[in-house]
Amino acid sequence: MLRIYQNTYRRTARKAVVYSTKVACCNHSTLCNITGHQRSSRGHGNGSTNGNGRHHEEFLLAGNPARGWQMPPPSRGYGMLVVRILRGALKLRYLVLGGAIGGGVTLNKKYEDWKDGLPDMKWLQDALPQGERWSQFSQNLIEVGSLVKTAIDIAKDDLKAKTTVAALGITTDESRKKYEKLQSQVETLQTEIMNVQIKYQKELEKMEKENRELRQQFLILKTNKRTSAKKIKKSLIDMYSEVLDELSGYDTGYTMADHLPRVVVVGDQSSGKTSVLESIAKARIFPRGSGEMMTRAPVKVTLAEGPYHVAQFRDSEREYDLTKESDLAELRREVEFRMRASVRGGKTVSNEVIAMTVKGPGLQRMVLVDLPGIISTMTVDMASDTKDSIHQMTRHYMSNPNAIILCIQDGSVDAERSNVTDLVMQCDPLGRRTIFVLTKVDLAEELADPDRIRKILSGKLFPMKALGYYAVVTGRGRKDDSIDAIRQYEEDFFKNSKLFHRRGVIMPHQVTSRNLSLAVSDRFWKMVRETIEQQADAFKATRFNLETEWKNNFPRLRESGRDELFDKAKGEILDEVVTLSQISAKKWDDALTSKLWEKLSNYVFENIYLPAAQSGSQNSFNTMVDIKLRQWAEQALPAKSVEAGWEALQNEFLSLMDRAKKSQDHDGIFDHLKAAVVDEAIRRHSWEDKAIDMLRVIQLNTLEDRFVHDKSEWDQAVKFLESSVNAKLVQTEETLGQMFGPGQWRRLTHWQYLTQDQQKRRSVRGELDKILKNDSKHLPTLSYDELTTVRKNLQRDNVDVDTDYIRQTWFPVYRKHFLQQALQRARDCRKAYYLYTQQGAECEISCSDVVLFWRIQQVIKITGNALRQQVINREARRLDKEIKAVLDEFSDDEEKKAHLLTGKRVLLAEELIKVRQIQEKLEEFINSLNQEK
Repeated sequence: MLRIYQNTYRRTARKAVVYSTKVACCNHSTLCNITGHQRSSRGHGNGSTNGNGRHHEEFLLAGNPARGWQMPPPSRGYGMLVVRILRGALKLRYLVLGGAIGGGVTLNKKYEDWKDGLPDMKWLQDALPQGERWSQFSQNLIEVGSLVKTAIDIAKDDLKAKTTVAALGITTDESRKKYEKLQSQVETLQTEIMNVQIKYQKELEKMEKENRELRQQFLILKTNKRTSAKKIKKSLIDMYSEVLDELSGYDTGYTMADHLPRVVVVGDQSSGKTSVLESIAKARIFPRGSGEMMTRAPVKVTLAEGPYHVAQFRDSEREYDLTKESDLAELRREVEFRMRASVRGGKTVSNEVIAMTVKGPGLQRMVLVDLPGIISTMTVDMASDTKDSIHQMTRHYMSNPNAIILCIQDGSVDAERSNVTDLVMQCDPLGRRTIFVLTKVDLAEELADPDRIRKILSGKLFPMKALGYYAVVTGRGRKDDSIDAIRQYEEDFFKNSKLFHRRGVIMPHQVTSRNLSLAVSDRFWKMVRETIEQQADAFKATRFNLETEWKNNFPRLRESGRDELFDKAKGEILDEVVTLSQISAKKWDDALTSKLWEKLSNYVFENIYLPAAQSGSQNSFNTMVDIKLRQWAEQALPAKSVEAGWEALQNEFLSLMDRAKKSQDHDGIFDHLKAAVVDEAIRRHSWEDKAIDMLRVIQLNTLEDRFVHDKSEWDQAVKFLESSVNAKLVQTEETLGQMFGPGQWRRLTHWQYLTQDQQKRRSVRGELDKILKNDSKHLPTLSYDELTTVRKNLQRDNVDVDTDYIRQTWFPVYRKHFLQQALQRARDCRKAYYLYTQQGAECEISCSDVVLFWRIQQVIKITGNALRQQVINREARRLDKEIKAVLDEFSDDEEKKAHLLTGKRVLLAEELIKVRQIQEKLEEFINSLNQEK
């Protein structure tokens, strides 16, 4: 056994020596091959004793001195070679990985340095326009790609079909038809592709042109970037238009609004004045109709030059792109809607101005006002004053001594039929501010005499005079023609016209809408420069007069406008709503309890207490009370309780408003507004519906309790009964006083007399008192025998009355008798609590009415508590929301604010503020105008 272990140990040792030898060989430069030690390039061999070879051989021999060196097996050498190759590959992987990481870090650093060196291009996003066109172009290219792909697929199918037909030798008619069909589809698609390529080639050319324009705009924006970033400078025409907008709402005795220049476009209906304005604005912005009156209100159009052709209303933020037909259609619909909305009360035309601004490349800067056309005959659907209203409106605008009159005459009709020329001649007899425009000259060339047209355009046919005479063509009678098409038609007409071109009837500068717009704009700015200083001085004088009047009338007050006063009143009202939530719980309980009993007392007496008390027995009293109380709680009581809570909330809020009026800093100018806001909010406010259901459950549970729990509650119930009976007794006494007249003492001291009816009533009461004296527990109604007895007794005294008269007298008399008895029972029950607790319903003293009023008192307390919580937690906040909503509505209603905030103080402040604004805008405009010079 020992020898076996020794042999095993030796074999293990030899394997270790061979492995370690191979490792050592790998560490030396000499390669130890699996076939033995081959000679290297250095000459090392088996028997060599030089250098590493010897050392290696000795090392191997020393490893096994008993047997000497032996060559390792071939498989082991191959394994060592694989190990060395793997190790080299692993070293290479680490080198590559490390190099990649280092290179990536270096490249990232270089990229960050390069990125930091780039200029800031964020401002380019603000300079360049939106990319809607680019995205559309991209979408179109995608569509082209899909078409090309479809064509290629079909072509491939065609090629396959041809190959298949040729290979199989199919020559049937069906195959030929299919082939011809495929071929026609390919040809169609090729044609479509060509058309699409042509189309988008044009689009590319157009976009290149726009790109060049954008580059120019980009350079301008880049140059003016710093200046525009600091302040956006308004154009002169925009500033002037703002002045006119301010003046349009300035309605006072000074009438300065009519003295500022503007171009007034006047003409007969359907004479083409709106088309002239559209031609000047280079867009069809107005609705059109066939012979129907479309212009129903003055339209102020401010023309200004800008990079984009857009339109915008003065009171709107939306811009309409006039290059898009969809936006143009929407703009025309909006203009028509505003015109029809301005006509109220059965009128056909309106004085309300519709203001809009049109900007675009090449537009001449000016302000034009398009007026309704002059009519000579009214139709049945027009108001009776339409003709006079249009004449009056036209005269009003033309009477401005600084207004430029653009007189439009239809060239296709006889000049004698014109109505506008007489009006123009009346307002501007010398023609110093009139420009005459002859429209539809393409039709006039065919119809009119050339000499007659020459006289019109030279100012010799009409007695009116003008600064200049122009001929224009406003269209070909087609609604769908664009402005570009109309202008091209106009230019072609004047180039080829025998009347206007070859014969030289008029000068070239007197034709085309372009020359007209240049002339009108030049005259407009000339008029502005001549008159603006004078108008500014007039407003300075107006401002001085108004400020002097304010100081004399309101020396200690600041001139607050209507909007500022409304905001101040709004704050005070909302402060009072906050104060409403600060009312104490006790005050709410008292107010709600009082209001509840005020609402419920009449029903309790007339429908519950009196019918039950007059039933005749205590048991029937309790039964009837239980039935009526339950019916009452299920039906009318919850709704009446909510009504009482709502009125209590209203009364408390109004009392807070009244207390605010008594404060020292109260301003009476707000009283009318506050009252209107509170009334409207209270009218809208309603109690939550679920509160009724909640109260019904609480009240039913409370009324089920029929036992008074302690002496203090008993005393409170007795006191409640006494006060309630006394209140009813007072009312009954007043009724009896009116029925029977004043007493003897009052008649003596006040010199009053009894009427005949009052004397009869007194006689009847005497007989009725006898009945009650004989039977103190009499039923509430009289029997037939009793009525007959009373009537006969009265006849003995010569008093003739019927039974109904006796019953009417009996009702208050018995009511007083019953209430006096109820008051006496209440006094008797005051000290009967312990007797009641011991004997209950069988108590000697009837105190059922005390128990009834205790139940009523408890349900009022519980209901009042529930209503108080509802008021504090919910209803006060809901009322606050209603008040805020009303205030927001009133703030947007200028007419209502003018009605509620009025008086000399408000009107004078409004006028002074308006004059200051106009003067400031005029001075700003004058400074900019002088700088432009």
